[in-house]
Amino acid sequence: MRLTSEIWVSAYLMRLRTEDIPAFVVKKGDVTAGAVLIKLNTLDGRATCYQRSFDLMSGERAWVALSSGPETEVDASINKQRNFDPDLWVIEVESRQGRHMLDEPGLE
Repeated sequence: MRLTSEIWVSAYLMRLRTEDIPAFVVKKGDVTAGAVLIKLNTLDGRATCYQRSFDLMSGERAWVALSSGPETEVDASINKQRNFDPDLWVIEVESRQGRHMLDEPGLE
């Protein structure tokens, strides 16, 4: 059984709060099945956008970088995805240390 997007986002934001990592919903997508993008803003003019990917060979899910570089370029990449997929969720995480917790158990 798969979690809805809304429940996964709520759990992710709660996990970030427990580690004192600021994060907020930039764009709320479809509550049941919307894809989720995570923008990691390192507050130095740079950012990385992560998307969940599925490896057909192994059956594993993993978070992979969709785009990385100057924040304006990452934002442009996210906006392009939003125009393509109106059901998309966008979460922004702010961490100078680059912490996003996507590699933690339970978030894959």
